[in-house]
Amino acid sequence: MNIFSKIAAGLKKTKDSMMGKLESLMNSFTKIDEEFFEELEELLITCDIGVETSLDICGELRKKVKEKGITDPAQIKTELKEIIIEMLGEDKGIDTSAKPAVILVIGVNGAGKTTTIGKLAARYKNEGKSVLVAAADTFRAAAIEQLEVWTERAGVDIVKHAEGSDPASVVFDAVTAAKARGTDVLICDTAGRLHNKKNLMDELKKISRIVHQQAEGCSLETLLVLDSTTGQNAVNQAKLFSEAAEITGIVLTKLDGTAKGGIIISIHRELGIPVKLVGVGEKLDDLQDFHAKDFADALFETETDFEYNYERLTDGEKEDIPEEFAEEVTEEIHETEEAVTEIAEETETTPEAEEIVPEAEEESVTEAEETAEAEEEVQEKKDLKNGKFGFLFKEISFGKKKKEDTDTEE
Repeated sequence: MNIFSKIAAGLKKTKDSMMGKLESLMNSFTKIDEEFFEELEELLITCDIGVETSLDICGELRKKVKEKGITDPAQIKTELKEIIIEMLGEDKGIDTSAKPAVILVIGVNGAGKTTTIGKLAARYKNEGKSVLVAAADTFRAAAIEQLEVWTERAGVDIVKHAEGSDPASVVFDAVTAAKARGTDVLICDTAGRLHNKKNLMDELKKISRIVHQQAEGCSLETLLVLDSTTGQNAVNQAKLFSEAAEITGIVLTKLDGTAKGGIIISIHRELGIPVKLVGVGEKLDDLQDFHAKDFADALFETETDFEYNYERLTDGEKEDIPEEFAEEVTEEIHETEEAVTEIAEETETTPEAEEIVPEAEEESVTEAEETAEAEEEVQEKKDLKNGKFGFLFKEISFGKKKKEDTDTEE
């Protein structure tokens, strides 16, 4: 599965929810008026895009509709997609240009912070970079052990202190070690803290100051990990966390398990913080770089891929249809087509045939029915050969082949 397919699969619930409502709305209106825009605003808000962002989107859409003279509601999808891409802005990846590139990972417990660190460490290790992880989540029970498991899987080193130690001192030692070793990437875990707990947020400010002091001149990222399933609450978290630390990017996790992916648009528009990574699954490579165009394409995509449908119908099997059986079906189709042609020629009406006796009428009706049935049979066999019923086709072919093999053995 390529990167776009992963994003599309991860956004399926969001797409089904949002696009389903949008299609229903467009089908309910024959023209674009103020009532249409009011309904659209409400729709966007229910899709977790947020009140302010929804109003902004509809405001931009009003301008485009007026400028281009659009009257058909069905034509607004393209304009809506362009507005969303524009709002998401330019794609921004994680900066690892200067050594050591320090990545401070923050967020509340349960958002997927430790998992994100493990996946990031594995990614940079696979890219050939040297990676060091700092276990500065010293308050949560077994947090250090959990991070050790991830670092072992990724094959990277870890800096840790005893449980209950000062988190800021762990980060200080880790930055010092990274600079001394010439490490490419340093990823710092922090205590999962609630955004409404003052003492924990003050600790985060302290860590942030130390990183800025010790890593001067190095690439520095502060990534906030948010759980996309929390919807607008994640946006509120981002607002409060940004007061304690200079957040440079958002990691949005669990995108594949929610229909609230619209918060990506809200985060960009209301906070001006770019979403840099999205989690679309549990595998190591399911942490993907965020691209605005891919997001919009996956959200507004409507065409269904035939190969995907065929896989689903056949439970993942993609075996070729036996050539000998395909040839037999083709011969049968030709024979049936010839029979239909003969019946059609015999039942052709002539001027003299308009005055016929009742018995002849009955015969003509019967022949017409036979012609219709024969045409249906031809179409069914063509459908069969074209693969629309591939799963049935294979069952028949396999049964026929098995019988022929048995007869040969006897």
